[in-house]
Amino acid sequence: MPGYHAARQDDALLAGEADRIGYPVLIKASAGGGGKGMRIVEQREAFGAALSSARREAKSAFGDDSMLLEKYLTEPRHIEIQVFADTHGQCVHLFERDCSVQRRHQKVLEEAPAPGMTPERRAEMGAAAVAAAKAIAYVGAGTVEFIVDNRGAFHFMEMNTRLQVEHPVTEMITGLDLVEWQFRVAAGEPLPLAQDALQIRGHAIEARIYAEDPGREFLPSIGRITHLRMPGESAHVRIDSGVRAGDEISRHYDPMIAKLVAWGEDRTEALRRMRRSLAECEVVGVATNIAFLQRLVTHDAFASGQVDTGLIARHREELLPPARPPSAQALALAALAEYVRMASAGRVARASSADHHSPWNALDAWWLNSSNHAIALTFAAEGESYDVRLSIRDGGLAVRAVGQEFVAQVTKTPHGIRVVLDDHTVLANVVALGDERHVFFSGRAQRLTLIDRLAHADEEQAHAGHLTAPMSGTIVAVHVKLGEAVERGTPLLVLEAMKMEHTIAAPGPGKVSAIHFRTGDQVSEGADLIDVDDASASSA
Repeated sequence: MPGYHAARQDDALLAGEADRIGYPVLIKASAGGGGKGMRIVEQREAFGAALSSARREAKSAFGDDSMLLEKYLTEPRHIEIQVFADTHGQCVHLFERDCSVQRRHQKVLEEAPAPGMTPERRAEMGAAAVAAAKAIAYVGAGTVEFIVDNRGAFHFMEMNTRLQVEHPVTEMITGLDLVEWQFRVAAGEPLPLAQDALQIRGHAIEARIYAEDPGREFLPSIGRITHLRMPGESAHVRIDSGVRAGDEISRHYDPMIAKLVAWGEDRTEALRRMRRSLAECEVVGVATNIAFLQRLVTHDAFASGQVDTGLIARHREELLPPARPPSAQALALAALAEYVRMASAGRVARASSADHHSPWNALDAWWLNSSNHAIALTFAAEGESYDVRLSIRDGGLAVRAVGQEFVAQVTKTPHGIRVVLDDHTVLANVVALGDERHVFFSGRAQRLTLIDRLAHADEEQAHAGHLTAPMSGTIVAVHVKLGEAVERGTPLLVLEAMKMEHTIAAPGPGKVSAIHFRTGDQVSEGADLIDVDDASASSA
């Protein structure tokens, strides 16, 4: 790739090299990985600010702010080759992985083999990767990464001298344990297999499950995981995770929760298993990208193998739709789970009461001189409230929500509730976290808030110019001064968390009226950062 990879690092020289390469260019941390310290620059005027930001992020993540420059190709594919070399001069490749589906230059889905890869191109790219490893007398597991342009030409990008997050897809299609190979090579043994003995069997796809909020530009979500359930593992489904319920996602580490890997005889079967496995994932306590991944693996572009690094941005509206109102079924399930919870509490209260027949422990919703014997519950979602009414009928329940009425039977199960709604059976799990109710059913998830009308009042929304921290982190730069006039989009300060920078920008024209933190300060999510008085309000 046209680029700059030399030792001199002064800003003016790098700006001149960017002009030589031609825009758009990619600024990239030389010690980098995982998309950290990378910035795409579309025009010369933006180069200086992007370089400063990339340097800060690289210094924080890797302790090294040296930069590379590369010509940026629009909508390329990212294909990498797994290589392995021993101390006896042998080196092989274990085929390719397609890692094109990315957000923030970080991989979201990886698969092996790459869609549309021909045997001839595989042999050509594999030979190039092996040549690169042999050129530096490499030993061990490594990954040679290539960018493939829209004409099919491939360009060397970098070599990662380690196993990567996505190595399980290679293990799934080869049947090999690459960590075992590492130990054998480190012990001085020769590679267990020669190139002609390596074969591809089937197709594997890996999804990275992150604690992040896709609706907020994939910002990391920090907090404690109170409930975690992953699909069962088998010969076809693999879960790699170091996280359990009760663990905390902190700002100090990458927010990955798990890697979910699905294998099939072909790509269609692997996709089907991936969709089914994602539908079984349940996480409460932090925001996750699970629903986003479900939309991604069912999208026509991905399902048909039309992958490149611009896929997510190109289909953003379909992959990141606005939140929808909760369905009548979700509300009914939440209400029925609440009924089961109240009934269980009533039984405990009766057992511990001196009067087992006390009406105070009954859950029949009966009261004197009224025929309207119903339990009324109110749930909220996305700023709207929804009333649900439950009434007991002949040993069953009638549930009314958003204009629909269901006849229901509900029983408790080891993993939630089993509900028959109008002769249709639904297995659901409703997880309570404070006032929140997380409803998991039929591969969907719905977050609701149970409203106690006697205990809660609507909270007043913060003023539009009162800017708060979207995540816990460290203030790494403050770009404005008290009293300074700003325009919409003016960078105000930069917040860093999990070695990723997030710029807080002015929501509109105005004047900076308060700066609550200085560079180097630690802040918590929701903390008041900076106030910008609305220019139109002050002029009025």
